[in-house]
Parts: sequence; C-alpha cells; structure tokens
Amino acid sequence: MGSAILSVRNVTKRFGGLVAVNRMSMDVRSNEMLGLIGPNGAGKTTLFNCITGVYKPDEGRVFFEGREITGLPPHVVVKRGIARTWQKVRPFKKMTVLDAVTVGALLKIPSVESAKERAREVLEFVGFPKEKFARLGSEITLIEHKLVDLARALATGPKLLLLDEVAAGLRPHEMDTLAKVLLRIRDELGVTMVIVEHVMRFVMNLSERIIVMHEGVKIAEGTPKEVASDPRVIEAYLGTKPV
Repeated sequence: MGSAILSVRNVTKRFGGLVAVNRMSMDVRSNEMLGLIGPNGAGKTTLFNCITGVYKPDEGRVFFEGREITGLPPHVVVKRGIARTWQKVRPFKKMTVLDAVTVGALLKIPSVESAKERAREVLEFVGFPKEKFARLGSEITLIEHKLVDLARALATGPKLLLLDEVAAGLRPHEMDTLAKVLLRIRDELGVTMVIVEHVMRFVMNLSERIIVMHEGVKIAEGTPKEVASDPRVIEAYLGTKPV
C-alpha cells in the first residue's frame, strides 16, 4: 500500500452548539478504497465538506499530497486533484449529458471542443450509453444520473475521489455495475477513493479498510471484518450493546 495521499488532523466543525465533527483524524493511503461509515448524523458529509473547502474547519488541518489545503476554496481544492460526488443527485435537467460532463472537464481544459472530447472519453469509460449522450438530464434514469455525476468528477482529472452515498437508491444489479466501474477507476486510472455509504453490502465488499464515525468522532478503524464485529460499532448502529 502506498503512502498517505490525504491526512486529516484533529478537524473540528461546529454549527452553533452542535459539534458535527470532533477532533477527527485519518489518513487515506494512495490507491486504496477506504470506506467511511456511520449512522445518520455521524458527521461524514460534514467531514467531506471540510476536506473539499465547502466548510472551513473551526480547528484542525487537512493535507493533500503533503501540502496543506485547510480552508482553501472548493475550486482550488478541485484543481489540486480532489473531486467529489454529492449525497443527493444534482441533475443538470436542461443540459445534455455530454454538456454536463464537459462542465467538469473545462476546469482544466480551456478549449470547449477539447473538453467535450474529454467528456466523451470519460462517459465511455464509466459505461454510459453513447446513444444517450445528447439526452437532457431530465430524460435519464437514476443509475445514469449516478454515472453522469461520477463522469463529471472524473473529467476534472482527480487523484482522489470522495463518493457520498453513490449507491443510494440503486437496485442490487445496478450496485454491482457501479462497483465494477469504481474498481476500474482505481485499477486503470490510479484514482484513490473514499466512499461514504449506508448500503453495507456495497461498501464492505469494495473497501479494503473501513473507518467508522459516530456523533462526530472516529470510533473504529480496520478491515471490514474487524469493524463489523466491533462492539462499539454494533452499539452505534443498533443503540444497544451486543449480548
């Protein structure tokens, strides 16, 4: 396994009296698929927002490839090489699929035609049907929206991809399709991934390592098997200590 591409050190984010993330630290190793799990309200998306510049942490620091990125604005963070998908699908309803992905490519490619070519390549890579490139965002299915979101993030040329509940709402066979795409992204493009997910089968099968958050704090870290049998994790999810 490679060295850490992302390091989070004692990050805290408060909203009034609520501490959403509380002195959170973690390392993400280069070229790994790391699962980040926890009950609703655990602070997972808030942590993503602190990493990507949507929020500035109240305390703590974030490092990417050895350089500090704490509090940098989102567009700068993306240019450094961190892309993300969002918890809720954000369709470009009045844009074509190709144009929606071209938006991501334009971050680093100034020519519109070159950016469109990059968008085509990425859409083909994630398995989006070519015959639907000209469809509007209002005309495609949920799994197709997920692939567009993924393609738009990939079009920015990331080294690290943060996936926020990318499997939510999908049928089992669609999850299997998506899992194969994510493995290709890691193995063929060399992109490191952190996966926030509530669908346990999906995240446990994909991740080499799991970090568990609860009430803003990291409560467990290890292999999927180790984490699944951890009493603290079981209590956090079920609200009771295992018998």
